[in-house]
Amino acid sequence: METDSPRSPEAAIGHRVEDLWEVAQPQLSPSEKLNSCFEDIPVASFPRAHPSQVIEIPSDASLADTVETLSKNKILSAPIRNVDAPEDASWIDKYIGIVEFAGIAMWLLHQTDASPNGTAGSAVGSPVANLAARLGSFTFRRTSSGRVETTTDSESDEAASVGGSFFETLTSSEFYKNTKVGDISGSFRWAPFLALQTSDTFLTMLLLLSKYRMKSLPVVDMGGDHIENIITQSSVVHMLAECAGLPWFESWGTKKLCDLGLPLMKPYKLVKVNEDQPVLKAFQLMREKGVGGLPVMDTSGTKAIGNISIRDVQYLLAAPKIYNQYRTIAAKDFLTAVRHHLQEQHEASPFLHDVITCKRDDAIKDIILKLDSVKIHRIYVVDDEGNAEGVITLRDIISKLVHEPRHYFGDFFDGVVPLPANSTV
Repeated sequence: METDSPRSPEAAIGHRVEDLWEVAQPQLSPSEKLNSCFEDIPVASFPRAHPSQVIEIPSDASLADTVETLSKNKILSAPIRNVDAPEDASWIDKYIGIVEFAGIAMWLLHQTDASPNGTAGSAVGSPVANLAARLGSFTFRRTSSGRVETTTDSESDEAASVGGSFFETLTSSEFYKNTKVGDISGSFRWAPFLALQTSDTFLTMLLLLSKYRMKSLPVVDMGGDHIENIITQSSVVHMLAECAGLPWFESWGTKKLCDLGLPLMKPYKLVKVNEDQPVLKAFQLMREKGVGGLPVMDTSGTKAIGNISIRDVQYLLAAPKIYNQYRTIAAKDFLTAVRHHLQEQHEASPFLHDVITCKRDDAIKDIILKLDSVKIHRIYVVDDEGNAEGVITLRDIISKLVHEPRHYFGDFFDGVVPLPANSTV
């Protein structure tokens, strides 16, 4: 029977899953069927990222240039290319790591730690070697509840307060202009980064992006000298959105969030910041709790008035002059200043939208379509009164699509990436 051609490369993947779904062993559960389907599709089949998304940052680029490149291309991270590597170097020698907005945020917090009076002067003399040592790696610990967190010293609201001129002073300093991205890249858990081979499977990719908390995955040929593709959580969710209407997707996608165990956390565990707290407190909490974003709550502490994500550190560094009128920068001031700046620049951004919310009895398909259409990474779950009850991230969605078979990765991750508290593997 003749069928319509898939409307996109992502939809073509969905049709491939559908074909595999139809011939899967009938005794398999729906979850096992999905695992089986994704295990039979190689990563090489994943649609190639737009050329603007396969961005490389030279190791001698300044931090200022790096922030501008990531911001301009609307990406969260990029591989760092070693400018001293020979032209014929393999990919493992050609790259020295990945720079992320998360690392840049940590760098920024280091400067404010060094500047307790809210000025950038003392940061100018900070040695780059010490900076790299401070930002080189994350230390993980498991809390009494089993949650994996990064260990840091706790900072008070007072310590997080800086003057509105701090960021303009910092970004105009020679220190900021001369610090090289290679100096703050530090060392990753794998050198230079964890990469997928083109022969790896979709199941491997989906597990790394969900259970093992990878934000993005470079794809390489083992003997090659360059990155073939970069697969992100966002691109996977976009692929799922393009699968809407296919029977296998509808079978899974029509399930309610609550039936899938979402949101994962209890309401009292939602990481959030009050609108009157310093904006740097938001970035400190993201660093401490290992989250990529959090809601800004109103004075009642129950309703979200905005969202700040780790990538929004770009607005502290790329447009510092917009805060000059503020003696200190509270979270609500940050939201107001950035929105005004984006409107003046006529720049489209999820930042301009109201807080995106959903209910526990919404279907996961509707959440996928909403996140993909607005191009955001998290959605807040609210009750009938609009009170925030939890958050659902791209990672949460992917984690409900597949599960890790017993011993799937062997001992590869032992002692390297902490397993989730509820792991049975």
